[in-house]
Amino acid sequence: MKFLIVGLGNIGSEYDQTRHNIGFDILDFIASEKRLEWEVVKLGSMTMLKYAGKSLYFLKPSTYMNLIGKSLVYWQKELKIPLENVLVLVDDLALPLGTLRLRRKGSSAGHNGLKHIEQMLGHQKYSRLRFGIGDDFKPGRQIEFVLGKWSSKEQTEVEIGIRKSAEAILSFAKHGMNNTMTHFNQK
Repeated sequence: MKFLIVGLGNIGSEYDQTRHNIGFDILDFIASEKRLEWEVVKLGSMTMLKYAGKSLYFLKPSTYMNLIGKSLVYWQKELKIPLENVLVLVDDLALPLGTLRLRRKGSSAGHNGLKHIEQMLGHQKYSRLRFGIGDDFKPGRQIEFVLGKWSSKEQTEVEIGIRKSAEAILSFAKHGMNNTMTHFNQK
């Protein structure tokens, strides 16, 4: 059984360790922990983990956020992975810092990456893990906040959230979405 785990983010060193790139950071954490090597592939970078008899393909798209659905759809079809085995990792302003929410479907909530995925798929019925980045910004400063780097006081919560996200991803592959939502969608 195969799974595609897609971290949302933007390529380029100027986006490293920014709130909007939490999807990349989660995948980089897993790759580091499991000693996986990234390979540059069409429309992104990819690595694969064998876990519990399953193949988990981790994808960091290189298409930038506004066109991220192109990479997801290409690799989902290329690897012949059913949509129910695809999980998108995304930052979420509406959730407190480090809070995780897994959903089988839902709106883009204004997130450009999710909007493009919906546009490419033609619907909102795909699983996502939302990572709360908080909303501690002044009016009119949302873009600056989202593209900003984590503060030193946020770092501990971010690291805990990344570890919990990695556990949730492995649970999604091993135990399925329902069990994973029950376990990880707690306050």
